[in-house]
Amino acid sequence: MKGATFGALLLGATVLTACANNRDDVVAPAPPMGPGALAGTVAADRDGDGMVDGYYTPDGTYVPFQAPPCPTPPPPPPPPTPRGERG
Repeated sequence: MKGATFGALLLGATVLTACANNRDDVVAPAPPMGPGALAGTVAADRDGDGMVDGYYTPDGTYVPFQAPPCPTPPPPPPPPTPRGERG
């Protein structure tokens, strides 16, 4: 009886060992970064309009994007001259 119990335990351990998964899981590499991306940062949309307003650095600091100043508008066209056809 003891031999049969020991044999059943040995057979069970062998079956469970065969089903065990000893391989390391393969992790896919990170996708390539797009143009303008900053490595190690997270994009932030603070006002919820769908446009990224800045980014968070790895230490949690928020850095807003700063746009360059707008160019000055061109001068208005000159007023019409008094010469020409008159109605």
